[in-house]
Amino acid sequence: MIILGIESSCDETAAAVVEDGCIIRSSIVSTQIEVHHKYGGVVPELASRMHMEAILPVVTEAIETAGITMDDIDGVAATRGPGLVGALLVGFSFAKAFAWARGLPWTGVNHLEGHIYSVFLGKTPPSLPFVILLASGGHTNLYHVTSANDFELMGQTRDDAAGEAFDKVAKMLGLGYPGGAIIEKLAEKGNPGKIRFPRSYLDKDGFDFSFSGLKSAVARHLQQREEELSPGDVADIAASFQAAVLDVLSFKLLNAARVKGCDAVALAGGVSANTALGRRVARDAASKGMTLALPPLSLCGDNAAMIAARGHRLIKDGTLCQLDHDVFSRTRI
Repeated sequence: MIILGIESSCDETAAAVVEDGCIIRSSIVSTQIEVHHKYGGVVPELASRMHMEAILPVVTEAIETAGITMDDIDGVAATRGPGLVGALLVGFSFAKAFAWARGLPWTGVNHLEGHIYSVFLGKTPPSLPFVILLASGGHTNLYHVTSANDFELMGQTRDDAAGEAFDKVAKMLGLGYPGGAIIEKLAEKGNPGKIRFPRSYLDKDGFDFSFSGLKSAVARHLQQREEELSPGDVADIAASFQAAVLDVLSFKLLNAARVKGCDAVALAGGVSANTALGRRVARDAASKGMTLALPPLSLCGDNAAMIAARGHRLIKDGTLCQLDHDVFSRTRI
C-alpha cells in the first residue's frame, strides 16, 4: 500500500510517499525558517500563506521523487492537529480534495502520534513495549507505547515545552530563531558546570515537566550581570542551560521506563535532534540495562513520512476521515 503523506502543522510544508508503512520512497520538506527568523518565532498568518504557495510544488516533487504517478497512490494521510489552525487547514484541505477527486481513502493523523511513528522508520526501531519522550517546540510528553495504536500519556509539560524554552533562552541571548540548534552548537564551546541553574524535577516520582522556572532563572542571571557578555560567557550560559534541561529529560524518561518495566526507551520530536541529548540518554539508559531508539535525523523535525506511516495503519484499520471533518489546534493522544 502506497500512502501520500502531507504535513503542515507549523512552519514546514512537507509531503512524502511511504510504502507499506515503513519504506520511505520520498520525503520532501520546505522550511520557512528564513521568513520567520527576523520575527524571532513563527508568525501564523505568514505560515499559512507560505503553505498555500508551497503545497502543490512539494506534493508534486514528492510524487516525482518516489518514481510513481498519482495512479499508484492507494491512500492519503494528512496532519489534522494539533498545530496552527490556519497552517493545518492548508495541508488537510489539500489532502481532502486530492483524495475525493481520485476516489481514495484518506485519514487525518494526530501530529503527536506521527512523531511516535517516526522511531519505527529508523534502522533499529524499539521493541514493544517502550517509553518515548516526545520533545519539541510545542510539546514535552512521555508516552508508554504498548502497541501500534496504544499510547498512554504518562506526563507532559505544565508550561513551556523544552524546545520552546530553548527558543526563548536563545532570544534572551540575542542568538536568533530557531534557538535549539544554535544553543546546542554554542554549548559545545561552553562549561556546563559554570552556572548552576535549577533542575525542574517538580515531583521526582511524577512525570510532568516544567521549564518556565529555568527560563526565569536564566533571565535573572542576565539581569544581575553588570558587565557585557563575552562570547565565552554566552557559551557557558548556553551549556549550563542545556545541561539543566537534559538532566531533567533523561531522568524523567528513564524513571518512567523503570516504573513501566520497559527495557527500551525512545526519543522523538525536534529536540531529539540534539546530539547531546541523544548521548546523555544513551549513556544513562545503558547504565540501567536499557536500549535507546532514535528516529533518523531527517525525521526528528516535522515531516510527512511519519504522517504517512501512521496514516497507513489508520487506513488499514478503517479509521478514515469524511468531507465534513475538520482540523483541531489542541488535543491529547
